[in-house]
Amino acid sequence: MNEDRTYDIIIHNGAILTVNADFDVVGNGIVCISDGRIERVEAKTTGKPLPSARKSIDARGGIIMPGLVNTHTHAPMVLFRGLADDLPLMTWLEEYIFKAEGRWLNPETVYSASRLACAEMLLSGTTTCCDGYFFEDSVAQAVQESGMRAVLGQGVVDFPAPGVPDPEKNVAEAMAFIQKWQGKTPLIVPGIFCHSPYTCSKKTLKQAREAANEAGCLFQIHVAETQNEVKQIRKEFGISPTQYLESLGILNDRTLAVHAIWVDEEDISLIAKRGVGLSVTTESEMKLASGVAPVPRFLEIGISVGIGTDGCASNNNLDMFQEMDFVAKLHKVDNLDPTVLNASQVLNLATRDGAAAIGLEKEIGSVEAGKRADLIIIDTHKPHLTPLYDPASHLVYAVNGGDVKDVIIDGRVVVENGVVLTMNVDEVIEEVEKLGRKIAS
Repeated sequence: MNEDRTYDIIIHNGAILTVNADFDVVGNGIVCISDGRIERVEAKTTGKPLPSARKSIDARGGIIMPGLVNTHTHAPMVLFRGLADDLPLMTWLEEYIFKAEGRWLNPETVYSASRLACAEMLLSGTTTCCDGYFFEDSVAQAVQESGMRAVLGQGVVDFPAPGVPDPEKNVAEAMAFIQKWQGKTPLIVPGIFCHSPYTCSKKTLKQAREAANEAGCLFQIHVAETQNEVKQIRKEFGISPTQYLESLGILNDRTLAVHAIWVDEEDISLIAKRGVGLSVTTESEMKLASGVAPVPRFLEIGISVGIGTDGCASNNNLDMFQEMDFVAKLHKVDNLDPTVLNASQVLNLATRDGAAAIGLEKEIGSVEAGKRADLIIIDTHKPHLTPLYDPASHLVYAVNGGDVKDVIIDGRVVVENGVVLTMNVDEVIEEVEKLGRKIAS
């Protein structure tokens, strides 16, 4: 090791929770970063000076860990946070959300709302999100300015939608989005988001899948979210939603299936066989009373599962620490077994396994030499985090998004001491507050 080298950033004086394959914890660790990548992860040698660096970050005895990966968001829906609560899914969608989207969404409102969503995610430790929505070009602009990493899918449905009044052009719009953003910046990976099997025709699903295959990008879709969806697809096609997608050639290892609640063993076997990634959005699914996805079974047979918050209209926040807490506890009570989904497993879902579900496992999700430097530091010097025996347990059951002190993405500090450096958050809040007053009136 060349000790004369000067690194870009060194993080020190903290416990490193690596979330690597062995789930190693480095007690008094240092992380050295250069050119956007992690170069060294090791324990500090007593009495030996720190390596030279242009910037040194003191974790102050806190936890150094991989940034969180939110595998399912609709970022602009922060605009509709709390607009229509305590309703059945289809009533919520058809009577409120679709109407609000049709009236209030445009490139400017989506951009403003997406900036707010990015600020919320950054301040609560999310460094990567997988998003799908309309006007996704505006989402991409906001994400790029924020410094976040993201997989972004242009929304596709078979009825007039915001930004795509002619459904015949839905896949073409998605392809144009991919062509614009593919390779433009290493932090943004474009793709396609087909809303669901019941809002997209066979023709649309096949065309979108072919476009995704050709571009080598991720294909996102809601599937098996409700019992009514399963009944509808079975009535129309005689098979389950998962089997229906399989019959159309939709399922492969570049597919992210969201929710996957109402799936049987045949469905689960298909998902595993095709290498499909899954995203569960527990808080949203609880709030909409959609059901409980069989996450322990997914993990048992080796499916890559990530955690998502869903949009703020159905959650109502983007705090992945809160999401982890709900995931762990819901499955314990659902299985009447307190050992189901332990803290380390849940933390893995929010980091390394989540990265795998969206195709980024080689780049992010753990604190290891060679990975991109997407890291967060948790301030543990707080009453609700004292004493600290097990970092993983704290992160799932005690930490909240407000405990995040610093955020580094691709080797760039984007949050320092709880302040977002890439935007004026007060101005962003004011913009969205104005939009909220218009919507409320």
